[in-house]
Amino acid sequence: MRQPELLKVWFPGPSDISVDGWLERELAIAPAGTTRPWGVGFQSWAARERDLRQALAFRPAAVMLSFSDPAPLAPVVRGAGALLIIQVTDLAEARQAIDAGADVIVAQGTEAGGHGGGRSLMPFLPVVADLAAPVPVLAAGGIADGRGLAAGLALGAAGALVGTRFLVAAEALTPAEAVVEHGGEDTLRTRVSDVAREAPWPSRYPARTIRNAFFDQWNGREDELAADPAARAAYRDAIAAGRLPADPVWASEAIDLITGLAPAGSIVADLVAEAHRALAAIVIG
Repeated sequence: MRQPELLKVWFPGPSDISVDGWLERELAIAPAGTTRPWGVGFQSWAARERDLRQALAFRPAAVMLSFSDPAPLAPVVRGAGALLIIQVTDLAEARQAIDAGADVIVAQGTEAGGHGGGRSLMPFLPVVADLAAPVPVLAAGGIADGRGLAAGLALGAAGALVGTRFLVAAEALTPAEAVVEHGGEDTLRTRVSDVAREAPWPSRYPARTIRNAFFDQWNGREDELAADPAARAAYRDAIAAGRLPADPVWASEAIDLITGLAPAGSIVADLVAEAHRALAAIVIG
């Protein structure tokens, strides 16, 4: 059976002065490029109802809400008939997702690349799976091969949400070498990237990125950085001079397992095949 296609357009936040035009441009890409199901994701703390309704006008099959209480936006999604996927980072958010009527819940661990909460996936996932049953739960964070998928299934997940592994997909727009040339110990979970970029992310969600000298210098000193415009200007100057990447490279701890490029379809097939082998190799008794 062919797997459904899930394309994502991530909302840049209300501070972006061209949000309406950005959404219109990005959302038009998905239905023009596929006849299969696709989805769109929003940050609950940043999204406005009008932006969500603009997205729903393109008839996505699913909408994913992440970070903070989804209650204000969930009825809009459900009213449009789209599947509601909610990503959670702690048990309070898991309960909010259940109360909001999530069709699918994503339990995200701190191993994940990008922004996240404070729970590690292995102890967090089975608790969410038990709490949410019979709502299916997906494992997220640090899953880059079929063994990780198999582990998630063993812990009660119905599947997995995989992010960093697809940064090196042939179709990705991200610089693959930034991922394949580093290991998990080269990642850093910090708020420095947000403070330096003056991105208004809630402080409860630090972000895991490929570390660099600037992030190492200011990690643990985010309040000082926020109060130092000269330091933030130096960050922008370093980007302009090519000494730092223009955007943080969000990457999970599992990048040790990512060693080369492949088409997205091959990555999915390999993940499934590896998971089957891993599960078949388990002998109990």
